[in-house]
Amino acid sequence: MKITVVQGAFLPVPPIMGGGVEKVWSALTQEFVRRGHSVTHLSRRHPELPDAETVAGVRHVRLPGFDSPRGMLRRQCEDLIYSLRASRALPKADILVTNTFWLPLVVRNPSCGKLYVHIARYPKRQMRLYRHAARLQAVSNPVADAVRAQVPALAHKVCALPNPLPTSQYHVSPQPNSQPPVLLYLGRVHPEKGLEMLVRACAKLTVQYQLRIVGPWQTEFGGGGEAYYQSLRALASPERVQFTGPIFNAAELNAQFDAATLFVYPSLAEKGETFGLAPLEAMARSRVALVSDLACFRDYLRDGENGFVFDHRAADPVATLAQRLSALLASPTQLGAFAPRAYATAKEFELPQVAARYLADFQSLLN
Repeated sequence: MKITVVQGAFLPVPPIMGGGVEKVWSALTQEFVRRGHSVTHLSRRHPELPDAETVAGVRHVRLPGFDSPRGMLRRQCEDLIYSLRASRALPKADILVTNTFWLPLVVRNPSCGKLYVHIARYPKRQMRLYRHAARLQAVSNPVADAVRAQVPALAHKVCALPNPLPTSQYHVSPQPNSQPPVLLYLGRVHPEKGLEMLVRACAKLTVQYQLRIVGPWQTEFGGGGEAYYQSLRALASPERVQFTGPIFNAAELNAQFDAATLFVYPSLAEKGETFGLAPLEAMARSRVALVSDLACFRDYLRDGENGFVFDHRAADPVATLAQRLSALLASPTQLGAFAPRAYATAKEFELPQVAARYLADFQSLLN
């Protein structure tokens, strides 16, 4: 097959500026090539990357894009400009994958490939605009259900396929004996991620701990901005809480997972969190995750079986989280027992297996 993948206007591929979707499709495209398919990958231009090159068999085309803006209106305008640029650079293909808002509307040339809309966020009202698409592919079952509810007439075009993890992500390591134990959060430093709640909950702990918050606070990387970052720092104990900033190198990120006693992902984004890649990445390093009670995590994490969940909708969520953290940190044997279960679950999402599912879905559309 000839496959074209078009990323959004704001982050490059490879994901040297971060980005979960960019990371996922960077891995998938290379696996598609390894299996004998031809792939062109369009993404945002970056000064450290050439405008055109072939890496691991994937042909990269990089177009002028934008830093991530604050306002939704500006974001949509910049996405439209970028999508028009991308539409003029599309090669002939069998399948055209995109997660941009506007590209499915501006590309109507069938020679560019069957339109495969990758839905990595909860749908708003745009799904009805994509009636001509061959597939509406959601990253989790809750997102797929939301798409079907919005456009029941297109239910036959909707499917759920998960995000994969690269084989290099997987590693079985013993539970660290670090004192004090290390709590790790990895992701965007943004209000919707529940970090204020996490910092306040940690302040209630009577046991020793170190909290590491790894991720970007800058708005151009999708963070909450300078004011939010400084407000978190003001809440946090400098002796107990470490802000590392963003880490984009895969080996350095894995080292953070390996050093953690417990991975904590307290997201509050009821309609913004659609898969939750970071907890699954931690599980692939044989680390146990504690997550909020969002539906997206239920595709792979089951409370009391391979991980833990706390009720972020409780009357006092800070106290609820603090109680769960305290109990888990007091039970290192329990964390050690759950680690193999977490790892076994993560193995179900390994790149070759998930890539095969995507390719089978592509082929079904061509058939």
